[in-house]
Amino acid sequence: MVKHYDLVVFGTGSAMNIVSALLERGYRGRIAVIENSMVGGICLTRGCIPSKMLLEVAKNVRRIREARKLGIEARIESVDFAGVMERVWSRIYRESREIEESLKRHPRIDLYQTTGVFVGDYTIDVGGREIEGDTIILGLGSRPAVPKVPGIDEIDYYTNDNFFRDLRALPGRTVVVGGGFVGLELGFFLAMMGSQVTVLQRRDRVLPEEEPEVSELLQRDLSRYMDIRTNHEVVEFRRKGDVKVVVAENKLTGDNVEFEADAVLVASGRASNADITRVEKTGVKTDEKGWVVVDEYLRTTKEGIWALGDATGKLMFKHKANYDSIIVYRNAFLGQNVKADYHAVPHAVFTEPEVASVGLKEREALEKGYDILVGYADYGGTAKGEAMMAEGYFAKVILDRETFRILGAHIVGPEASILIQEVVTLMYTHEGSAEPIYNGMHIHPALSEVVERAFYHLHEPGEWRRHLHAR
Repeated sequence: MVKHYDLVVFGTGSAMNIVSALLERGYRGRIAVIENSMVGGICLTRGCIPSKMLLEVAKNVRRIREARKLGIEARIESVDFAGVMERVWSRIYRESREIEESLKRHPRIDLYQTTGVFVGDYTIDVGGREIEGDTIILGLGSRPAVPKVPGIDEIDYYTNDNFFRDLRALPGRTVVVGGGFVGLELGFFLAMMGSQVTVLQRRDRVLPEEEPEVSELLQRDLSRYMDIRTNHEVVEFRRKGDVKVVVAENKLTGDNVEFEADAVLVASGRASNADITRVEKTGVKTDEKGWVVVDEYLRTTKEGIWALGDATGKLMFKHKANYDSIIVYRNAFLGQNVKADYHAVPHAVFTEPEVASVGLKEREALEKGYDILVGYADYGGTAKGEAMMAEGYFAKVILDRETFRILGAHIVGPEASILIQEVVTLMYTHEGSAEPIYNGMHIHPALSEVVERAFYHLHEPGEWRRHLHAR
């Protein structure tokens, strides 16, 4: 017999915001929650939170190692790698269990800890039982995209799914497959802990979705601690005793290069979970890459079924998934018709230095037909930046020439994730104008002045690069 629910929710990440909001306003319906991994979602259990806990350790190691430039002689006696990993995992595990127990105790919720698979219209198999729901929310998340490379099944490797749970001994040599934010963040952490890290990136630069000058500067900086090989595509994995061998083709020369490793981290993108859940059985369409298709209100192609966060394959950040949950809540349960607005979705990479971006890149703005001005300021041009000896890092902003509407901002340097927030906030005002920056004050001498100065030093497109290369 099929058990009926008023609401069925896939995933215990951002979709739980909707469940919490409903219960707080006295929702009387029955709710089924389906989770096939640790309760709490990707961000808590195998993503942003544990990685940032590790990166805080890594940043402090780098600062100690570079303290000599400030006149400080210091050295690191040792790092308790296993202790660091265990501390992070214990905290994550404890919080996950607390969320799990609270769901199990709630009288209106049934938690199914299994993979939910659609078997018909609004009907889902949950470990041999069938349930159905009037309203269904697909907070399916995503999973690591593992390349189909010969030999991949013959070696043990890490992804973000098992890195935090399983890694306890520092690898002497680590090969990271992928030069995106996951690969760079975890590779940077391991390098600061003392591992010899090689990053293999098939594209011509790391962080290829960032402004070229941002990713190029970050690559130069991180190359002091990691061997970063761009234009290298992995073509084979194999074992040599206890050692793993990663073979990569140098796309510029055509030669194959072998890298020996004690550990391999695969960080080559994300894949949809819609194929596992078989959403097509209930009439939900997916695109050519398997991501759930939604309209601007986050409705799927099946009435009463909504999708949010990673499930749509767009802008896979926790804060964007939280925003999506608000849109779904308002539209599905409050009867509103609110369109999702993604014109200013920020993101950051938490290496040292950090990278933070929001909105359009310079080339994108030009291709969209905007008449733009580009602002640029070097950290070292501010008193605080000079005090920190943070020369070379910069902030870049893109404005509409006529209205001074902010179209985008891109920062590489210390505290970039914090510095960009005032730009993000202004982009969400009605006018989205830079005028408040010109009319307001910035504390002197604070690092935030680098953002202010970027807005004051405006150039024609491309002209600002003279200042970048003159450093």
